[in-house]
Amino acid sequence: MPVEGGKTDMERIGLFSEMEYVTVGDKYVSQFNRPFNEAASKNRQMLPGGSKEMSHLQAGYFDPHFVRIFEGEGYVNLNQVRRRHMMEEAKKNLGKAFLPSNGDKKLCGLGSYYGTIGRPVPFFSAQSKPKEKYEPPGKNLYTNPGKKGTGYGYANVTIGKQFSHSADFYDAAKLNDKKENEEHHRLLKGTPFKLNLYPREYFDTNPYLFEKPLPPIKKAEKKEALANPFKPSSPGKKQY
Repeated sequence: MPVEGGKTDMERIGLFSEMEYVTVGDKYVSQFNRPFNEAASKNRQMLPGGSKEMSHLQAGYFDPHFVRIFEGEGYVNLNQVRRRHMMEEAKKNLGKAFLPSNGDKKLCGLGSYYGTIGRPVPFFSAQSKPKEKYEPPGKNLYTNPGKKGTGYGYANVTIGKQFSHSADFYDAAKLNDKKENEEHHRLLKGTPFKLNLYPREYFDTNPYLFEKPLPPIKKAEKKEALANPFKPSSPGKKQY
C-alpha cells in the first residue's frame, strides 16, 4: 500500500512500471467520474426563437421578408398586349375584308343538291332503270323424299342397296387350315432330308443324347442259394 504522499510499490521497485500515457502525463480518469458534455454548461448557449406555427404570415417562413422572383419589373396588362397584336396584324391587310357575293344557301331536305357546288349525279338517281325480262331458271334435280329411320336395323334406308345374306360355317377357318395342312403333307415325298455334315455345337443341348443304338440289357445271373447251411465235419477245438 502506498504511503500518503509517497510512491507506489511499482514505482519503488521499478520492475513493472506503469506504461506512459499518450498525453502529457495526465492520470487516467475513470469514465464514471468524467463529466459528460462539459461545454454545454459553460458560456452562452444557442437560443432558438421558439417554434413557429403554420400560417400565411411572414413569420411562418424562414426569410424575414417576402422575396420576389423579379425585382423592379413593371405591370403588364394582357388585354393591352392582345390589342396591340391585333392592330399590327390589321395593318398587313391590303383592302377590306372579303365578303361573298351571295349568302349561304341552306339545304331544303335530305338528298337535295340545292346549295352545293356541283349538279345532281345521274348515277345516284332514284328513278327505276329499264331491266331485262326475268326468266326463271330450270327445275332442279328431283329426288325421292328422305326415308325415315336411323339406318341401324332398318332395311333400304341408306343410299346403297341392302347386303344380301350369305351363310358362313362356324369353324370355317379351322376347316380351311386343316385342308391346307392335309394337302401339304400329301405333296411331301419321303422323310425330311438330313445332312451329316451339318455343323453342330460343341456341347449338345441334351447331354444324354446318344445316336448309336444301345446294346441289349444284360440280365443279372441269380445264384442258387443252398438249402442247408454249411457245417464243418469236425468242430473247432478249444484252447486250454
